[in-house]
Amino acid sequence: MKKCLICLLLAGCGFQPMFVNHDNDIYVAPISGINGIDLRNRLNAKFGGQHDAAAQYTLKVALNEPVTQYRALQHTGDATWQQVSITANFELFHGDTKIATGREVAAESYTFVRYLVAANASYNSAVQNIINVLADKISVRAITSTADYEKEAAQK
Repeated sequence: MKKCLICLLLAGCGFQPMFVNHDNDIYVAPISGINGIDLRNRLNAKFGGQHDAAAQYTLKVALNEPVTQYRALQHTGDATWQQVSITANFELFHGDTKIATGREVAAESYTFVRYLVAANASYNSAVQNIINVLADKISVRAITSTADYEKEAAQK
């Protein structure tokens, strides 16, 4: 019942979901590094599959290397958890015209243990979570920018 009521309220306000009736013809240029490959694959999934270089829009992303910081120290000086963060700078083009630019940062904490395998697994899991967050942030900004650009072009 609550879902029906919410749908009725949203239908009357002019709300339209961002991803509906919008062609996300965005080519994601190759991104260097293993994390770049993962980010590109996730962005392509957000845009409805991989598009070729002849797509209407081109997204170029520069992904920085992960930065790790110690966050909790015991009285012995040993770290108990760390934070890893990654910064991504992006540019969105329509042909040769730059229509959007931005910077996104994502970070996640993970448990740091003395056992190498467990520490690497925690680190890798944190990095993958960060890549997911960056893909979400960048894709929303890219789709919003393409929609705004198309609205402006239609008004001219």
